[in-house]
Amino acid sequence: MFGYSMAIETLRHIGKYQVLEKLGKGANSTIWKVSCPEGGIYTLKRVVKKTEEDNRFFEQAQTEYEISGKIDHPYLRKSFELIKKRRWLKTQELFLLMEFVEGRTLKQSHLSEINKIIEVFVEVAGGLNALHNAGYLHADIKPKNILLVPDNGIKIIDFGQACPIGHKKRRIQGTPDYMAPEQVDRGILDQRTDIFNFGASLYWVLTNQTFPTTMPKKHDSGDLSLPQHPSQIPKPADIDPNIPTALSKLVMDCCHYTMSERPDNMREVIARLEVAKHLFQKQHDPQTIQASSLNDETIAGFSKDDTDDFDEFIESIL
Repeated sequence: MFGYSMAIETLRHIGKYQVLEKLGKGANSTIWKVSCPEGGIYTLKRVVKKTEEDNRFFEQAQTEYEISGKIDHPYLRKSFELIKKRRWLKTQELFLLMEFVEGRTLKQSHLSEINKIIEVFVEVAGGLNALHNAGYLHADIKPKNILLVPDNGIKIIDFGQACPIGHKKRRIQGTPDYMAPEQVDRGILDQRTDIFNFGASLYWVLTNQTFPTTMPKKHDSGDLSLPQHPSQIPKPADIDPNIPTALSKLVMDCCHYTMSERPDNMREVIARLEVAKHLFQKQHDPQTIQASSLNDETIAGFSKDDTDDFDEFIESIL
């Protein structure tokens, strides 16, 4: 199916696809930008099995194909084809054909404008809401897995650790600085797991600091440290007073160690992001406020520090 006439690093074609550019390389994978004879530009990921332990990389590629291949949403990168290359009746390589997305990761972008940050995370929440409505969670949301694309939209990428809502994983999976406690404990995962990952990502973008998760981290001394007591964790607004109180509170609610204390779903998160944006604009530049679906008479009664009335207001709009 896939024949090579030269070393894999300098190949010109992979099957029917013409290699245009090498995009990246991992321990067991290489990613290329390719073109198809029928037209179109794609991303092609090659995963190689070197030892039996590498089966997990095959599993992740299979998962990405199965989940991102069945959901059509502008904020979720789609997979189109999974090609297996066998030797001696055993699969030794996988090729995953995916939507090509040009852009920079959120980790690379260093956003600083509050309005832009909120807009980006409203879109991320919208993509995750579509994923949740289809019955799945991403399970590895982090700034590196969110791309900012040239048309000012976003793409959520890397569905290798995604799973059905209500799933319980056999091993710990995720990224330590963004993992929810139930991921560390190998408990049952649901949409609130993504909400924690989402909140920890927003915390990093706002503060340039990582949220203290329950995944122990190795220090130079080799010691393992557990997070501070929740009451001791600095809120985003404590780190940067320019961060709106409403946005800071949402982040901390998303990152609550107890699942039941987090927002129930992304629809609630989106509503609270929109409220935070409206309040921020009203406070900092009221002349630029556009027509809003929020009730201005309700918002007009808020104090400059809106925490007292915020929870009651949120309940009224959900």
